[in-house]
Amino acid sequence: MVSMKSLSIWASSLLYATLLRGCSASDSHLGDEHDIGPGLGSKLSNGASIYFPGNAEFSNATARWSGYGAPNISVVVEVANQWDVAETVKYANRHHVPFIAINGGHGNIGTLENVHHGIEIWLHKLNAVAISDVGNTATFGGGVLSVDVINALWAANKQTVTGVCDCTGFLGPALGGGHGYLQGQYGLISDNFVSLEVVTADGELRIVTPTGPNSDLFWAMQGAGHNFGIVTSVTMKIYDVPGDGTWAFESFTFTQDKLEALFEYLNTVGDDGNQAVDLAYWVTFAREEDVDPANPIITIFVVQSNAATIDAEVSESLHDLGPVVSEAHAGPYTSVSSWTEFNLGSRACGKGGPSMIRFPINLKQYDIPTQRAAFNALAKGTLEHPGLQHSTIMLEGYSVQAVKAVDEVSSAYAHRADHLLVSPVIIYMNETDRAPALEFGDQLRSIFHAGSGESELHAYVNYAAGTEALETMYGYEPWRQSKLSALKKKYDPTNRFGFYAPIPAAR
Repeated sequence: MVSMKSLSIWASSLLYATLLRGCSASDSHLGDEHDIGPGLGSKLSNGASIYFPGNAEFSNATARWSGYGAPNISVVVEVANQWDVAETVKYANRHHVPFIAINGGHGNIGTLENVHHGIEIWLHKLNAVAISDVGNTATFGGGVLSVDVINALWAANKQTVTGVCDCTGFLGPALGGGHGYLQGQYGLISDNFVSLEVVTADGELRIVTPTGPNSDLFWAMQGAGHNFGIVTSVTMKIYDVPGDGTWAFESFTFTQDKLEALFEYLNTVGDDGNQAVDLAYWVTFAREEDVDPANPIITIFVVQSNAATIDAEVSESLHDLGPVVSEAHAGPYTSVSSWTEFNLGSRACGKGGPSMIRFPINLKQYDIPTQRAAFNALAKGTLEHPGLQHSTIMLEGYSVQAVKAVDEVSSAYAHRADHLLVSPVIIYMNETDRAPALEFGDQLRSIFHAGSGESELHAYVNYAAGTEALETMYGYEPWRQSKLSALKKKYDPTNRFGFYAPIPAAR
C-alpha cells in the first residue's frame, strides 16, 4: 500500500505545478496575424499553415468528439514536419503561451480545459507510413489515424496493435498504454514501441529508444507519454497476418432479464485472465426504446481473429441465452470497425455533438450483483434525468495474456494485472447538465468499485474524466510515483505538458 507521505508529496507537487500553470497563463501573450507571422510563420516549412478563428480550417482543426474537456484555442499551427513542431514549441515557450498537440480530437479529459488562449499544434499532416524492408517494423507519423495504420499494414499483409476506433489518432491511445483487439497476442500498443522521435518541452527533437541516452524517457512514454512530449514519429513492431486474414464477428442484443446469465458466462470466458488470445468482446448498457421502452438493453459484440466464424462454444452459449436480435459477419480486419460501428462516418467518429464523460475502472472479473446494481442505477438515473438519457455503460473484454507477460516494472503503464475495462459514459447536451453528469458518473463508478472487493481503484488514463487521483491512473507504488515525478522534473520542469492527466515534477 502506498504511504501517506508519498501521496502527500505528490499532492503538494501537483498544487505547485498548478500554480506554475496559472502564472504562465497570466503572463502569456499570443499576438494576432501580424505578430505571429514574423515570429513563427517565417520559421515554418512551406507545407505548414497558421489559422485563426473565423477560418474554416481553424474550425475543422478544433472540432472535437466531445464538448467536455475542450481546450480554449486561439491559433492553430498546421505542421508539416517534425521541425515545425519544434519551432512552434519554442515560439510558445518564448511567449509563455500554452500549447497542445491534437490529432483525432477524441481526448476529452477535463484537465484539457486548463488550456486558455493556447496554440493547437495540428499533427494530421504527419501521416506517413513506411514499412521496413526487413518487414518486422514500420514507422508511422505522429499524426496518423488508427485507420491509416490498419489499412497500410493490411495492404502489406501485416498488422499490429491499434485502438478499436478508426478515427482516433494512433498515438493518443498508445501514449497511455493502448488497448486493442490484438493485445492478447502482442501486448499493448506501447509494448510494441521500438523507437520514438519526440519534441520535448524545451523544443528539442530527441530520438528515444530503450537503450539510448533517453532510455528513461522511453519508459515514461509507455503509459504516461502525454506528459512528456509530442511524438512526431514512432517505429513499431509489426507482424505477419496469419492464415488468410479472415476475422469473424457476431453481435447479440438482450433484454435486461438476461443480465445475470450473460455475465456469469463472460466470467467463464475471461477465466482469470486466460481469455483466448484471438477473442475480444464489447458490452454496452444503453436505452433503445424500440427494443425495450422501459429499461436499457444489453448489446454484446464478439470478434475473433483468423476465423470465419466465432468459436462454436462461445456463439452457441450466447445464442442459448435467447437474444432479441443477432447478426454475424466474416471478412478482413479492415471491415471490423464497420461491423462494430466504430468506422469513419459512424456516430462514434462524429464531432460537434453532445458532451461525453467517461468514468473508467479496471476489474479482474464481474461481480454479478454489482452488474445488476449498476444496470439498475443507469436505468433509474436516465429515467429521472432526461438530460442524461443517452448515457451508457461500456464493458470491454480483451485477452490480456501478452499484456501480463510483460514485466510490470518495464514501463509506466501500471495496471497489467487487470482483466477488464469498464466505463460509465455520461452523455449530455446542455451545459446545465454537466454537474449532474459528473455526479452520476461518479455514482456508477463507485458501484463498480464497491463491488470489486479491491481497496485500490484502477483507471485507464485514456478514458479518464479528470477527477481521478493520480495514483488511480499511474499506479499506487511509491517507486512508480517517484520515478514519474523525477522524470517530469528532468524533461518538463515547468509543466509545459501539464494538460492531460498532469504529473507534477518532483520538488
